[in-house]
Amino acid sequence: MSSLSRELVFLILQFLDEEKYKDTVHRLELESGFYFNMRYFEELVTNGEWDEVEKYLSGFSKLEDNRYSMKIFFEIRKQKYLEALDKRDRAKAVDILVKDLKVFAGFNEDLFKEITLLLTLDDFRANEQLSKYGDTKSARGVMFGELKKLIEANPLFRDKLQFPVLKSSRLRTLINQSLNWQHQLCKNPRPNPDIRSLFLDHTCNQPNQPNGARAASPGTNHLMGGGGGVPKIAGFHPLSAHGLFQPAPGPGGLPANLSGWMANPSVVPHPSAAPSGPIGLGSPNNAVAILKRPQTPSGPTPMEYQTADSNHVPKRSRPYGTSEEGGNIPVNILPVTYTGHPHGHNTLSPDDLPKLVVTTLAHGSPVMSMDFHPIQQILLLVGTIGGDVFLWDLGARQRITEKGFDVWKLDACTKDLQESLNADATAAVNHVAWSPDGTLFGVAYSKSIVHIYSFHGGSDVRNHLEIEAHTGNVSHLAFSYPNKQLSVVTCGDDRIIKVWDAVTGDRRFTFEGHEAPVFSVCPHYKENIQFVFSTATDGKIKAWLYDNVGSRVDYDAPGHSSTKMAYSSDGTRLFSCGTNKEGESFLVEWNESEGSIKRTYLGLGQRASGIVQFDTTRNRFLAAGDESTIKIWDMDNTNPLTTIHADGGLPASPCVRFNREGILLAVSTNDNGVRILATDDGIRLLRTAENRSFTPIMKVPPGGGFGSSSANPGITMQDRANSFAAMENNEVRTLVDGKPRIADDLGERSRACKVTEITEPSQCCSLRLADNVPVTKVSRLIYTNSGSGVLALASNAVHKLWKWQKSDHNLAGKATANAQPVLWQPASGIMLMTNETSDTNPEDAIPCFALSKNDSYVMSASGGKISLFNMMTFKTMTTFMPPPPAATFLAFHPLDNNIIAIGMEDSSIQIYNVRTDEVKTKLNGHQNRITGLAFSQALNILVSSGADSQLCVWSMDGWEKQSSKYLQVQHGRSLPAVSDTRVQFHLDQIHLLVVHETQIAIYDAQKLDWWMQWVRKEATGPITSATYSCDSQSIFVSFENGSVDVLTASNLRLRCRINPTAYLPPNPSSRVYPLVIAAHPSETNQFAVGLNNGAVHVVEPSETEGKWGTSPPLENGAPPPDN
Repeated sequence: MSSLSRELVFLILQFLDEEKYKDTVHRLELESGFYFNMRYFEELVTNGEWDEVEKYLSGFSKLEDNRYSMKIFFEIRKQKYLEALDKRDRAKAVDILVKDLKVFAGFNEDLFKEITLLLTLDDFRANEQLSKYGDTKSARGVMFGELKKLIEANPLFRDKLQFPVLKSSRLRTLINQSLNWQHQLCKNPRPNPDIRSLFLDHTCNQPNQPNGARAASPGTNHLMGGGGGVPKIAGFHPLSAHGLFQPAPGPGGLPANLSGWMANPSVVPHPSAAPSGPIGLGSPNNAVAILKRPQTPSGPTPMEYQTADSNHVPKRSRPYGTSEEGGNIPVNILPVTYTGHPHGHNTLSPDDLPKLVVTTLAHGSPVMSMDFHPIQQILLLVGTIGGDVFLWDLGARQRITEKGFDVWKLDACTKDLQESLNADATAAVNHVAWSPDGTLFGVAYSKSIVHIYSFHGGSDVRNHLEIEAHTGNVSHLAFSYPNKQLSVVTCGDDRIIKVWDAVTGDRRFTFEGHEAPVFSVCPHYKENIQFVFSTATDGKIKAWLYDNVGSRVDYDAPGHSSTKMAYSSDGTRLFSCGTNKEGESFLVEWNESEGSIKRTYLGLGQRASGIVQFDTTRNRFLAAGDESTIKIWDMDNTNPLTTIHADGGLPASPCVRFNREGILLAVSTNDNGVRILATDDGIRLLRTAENRSFTPIMKVPPGGGFGSSSANPGITMQDRANSFAAMENNEVRTLVDGKPRIADDLGERSRACKVTEITEPSQCCSLRLADNVPVTKVSRLIYTNSGSGVLALASNAVHKLWKWQKSDHNLAGKATANAQPVLWQPASGIMLMTNETSDTNPEDAIPCFALSKNDSYVMSASGGKISLFNMMTFKTMTTFMPPPPAATFLAFHPLDNNIIAIGMEDSSIQIYNVRTDEVKTKLNGHQNRITGLAFSQALNILVSSGADSQLCVWSMDGWEKQSSKYLQVQHGRSLPAVSDTRVQFHLDQIHLLVVHETQIAIYDAQKLDWWMQWVRKEATGPITSATYSCDSQSIFVSFENGSVDVLTASNLRLRCRINPTAYLPPNPSSRVYPLVIAAHPSETNQFAVGLNNGAVHVVEPSETEGKWGTSPPLENGAPPPDN
């Protein structure tokens, strides 16, 4: 079929979808084989329509086509078989085994036998490889994730997973162009021709032809035909719903840069919701062109033709994990495993929404605005109509701090504001918002003022900026990062939008053009282009670039309503919700690429007494507070999904706000309260935090915010001339006179705060893990991600895995010092996972390993080739990269387990694609072997450390080196010529823990700004290892003298010292000490140590204490001074 014919099929698919011929659409997809609709396939899998699943697949691939296809069909039929077994339908299971699965016996007889043996089990989960199989719903979700990867990797699906980017109603547009051309050929063209048929050519002057049409002539240029030029037309109107053709616009028509947007308006149920212009930034310059083009083609219709995640196709000639000569089925490096945790779009349901009321928080006046902390998800910020701002710790059900409306420097305000405040000193909170890193929050008041506070953890909240932002009411504020500089965007009744430097308070931009009070702002970025949407009370929407050029869009919100806009969590979908003066409310999704309304959600009341507020969560759900309930929609369905009543007592239009993970939901109540709803995961989160004292985990780094490193923090606009004095009196001093703060043990002893010393075994719980394997020193140690196991790599290249089992004493089956685990030996009969070694002494090698997120695979090396082991069977899946040079550090890419960063002995870093068996790129910048690697998905960087004591930052986009820096040394001290340096990211993915034998340091990773340093005491000997606790609030540090120190991460203060006599048995004949330390992934106070004698110990506080010491208090609300 010619390329034009192929394109015609896509046009027909689009037309059929727009006309809601859903079954016909999928039938044409199948029969043409041009487009594989991943969303439709996902629905079939989710619903378990297995016959339809295979029928749809058959239009694109057959089982025997290649190993990718074989694996796809195998996984589908295996799931079908397991579901029959789970329902105890043995007859159906046998039928599936014989008819569907037996075909695979010729490729892997052992696998078929193993599958057959499942019939003999009462519960197939007794099979080790299926032990983590959850319920049917979650298993289908996990399987779809694997199928999606296989389909994307299958060459047969190349160029079939992405629907072309088309403007809406493209086929209608082409017909209109044809009609314009035909009309131009009329000898006596009528000004308003009536088009009632497309079966014949149009003419205005042949009365014998029906409806002004004429028979097709041989000279007509058909759509798919050959030669002949088509006359150019100045413009055309779309074919309307009734087929009425209209003449081309005259000179007084739309501006050229908007005419394309206006040609194809969306059809929406309410006439006032019909768009009248673009919502993209309609300027012809390049930046705006980027804004018009969506990052991921989002299809012009509700079908959403697009690939789900990836559009790359591997180049490898044979599937990874499949031998050349063997016929085994596995294809992907990480085959499907059942983790019990569903993921992906299809696994979410209304049951995953927070519905259970867990607590109610009381306030003195009605709640106006709420926002959850972006990182510490149990922290909730609340602003009220009475002008009060509350910060709550939901885990402890405690109010951390309260701030009333109070102008900090009245004499610095304008005369008009002073007079207004003298007449009435009260003001309402209109909006509260956290900065992206959670170190600042802003409050917009009804009287001109914006307050910015800095948050340092715990109850430590400090005044940061006071800005007289607008004349009169400040309606809204939001944080943004134009030019990589943290800013605050505000708007108000003076019809102006202003952008302020979040560090200094300087005004950077002013946007004017609205003709009514500005109601809200929505900053965003796309392809590195920063912009701001703004909405006004007259329903106008405008868009601005940070360039003072003016508005790029003048657009009407649905119903001319006061509207707020918000993107989905992943930033790819834009929504708005608003209410007009008549009480009509509108919730819509926008098509950015078209500047049109993509869908209008039904179910909102049309007599709202206030403005309906909304929020999004999990890139899947919308929630709006309406008619004294919380109404929920699936983003892909215009009909309401469910309604949450939250035990009643809600106002007509309550405030609603999800936390980042969507497991907690806050809603305002009639009695001036906030009700917290939770999912099961949310309840677990709150219980985990309930008995934990709240300790700070963040400090404002140099520059007052993590987005900046050069400006000085804590400066109000009125105090800029005296900025240094202001900082010394009011702000955290992470820098003193421009020099990083240094703390050490000697200084700690002189402090008023007491360090907890643990010297007796009765003061903590310690367990040596049983081990019958010959002992050599433990080189690497890690907990499994599930928290139920510990994996050690010894210097002799042998791995040891301990697993805790569920029991009466350990109901959760998690790692604990109160129950002895099992040294794991799988049913495969393989005793140990052992790395290949080089010809040199194994003790001289640099061991390293990395564990996959689902605990199913470990990548490991001990001076020889890198090995991939299956953690369930201990089988060696493959080996690669023989030395020299040898691998010295391994790290999985955070978004793709098939991409590995490999630090090498020759000081290079290789970015290796396991699936395609190729090195994508090689990074050079260190002078000695690589000793540490850490990815930050938030910053999109890789940080490396080397034995040369150097840190390097690499961009994950093009792998260019962004910056590098050598470790700082305290005056009078020096670094060894060669020594290991390790790196680990804080949970915020911004702060970097750097571990060296001489020091512990914290850096702002983006620019490698040195923030804090803790230098070891000489008597303890070198630092051997260190790690963050799972919540990043503590740092566990081990020493060569056997002791372990617990530091408070936010200020590097020593709060507890665990001496070796407390957790190690006495051994006068040899010196025993930890070589490596690892933190439990969910228990904040538990850690494990691997010793130089080969033993592994799990250590946790005694049950009476529950934690390691107490955090040093701040003195008079100020940070601890330097030591």
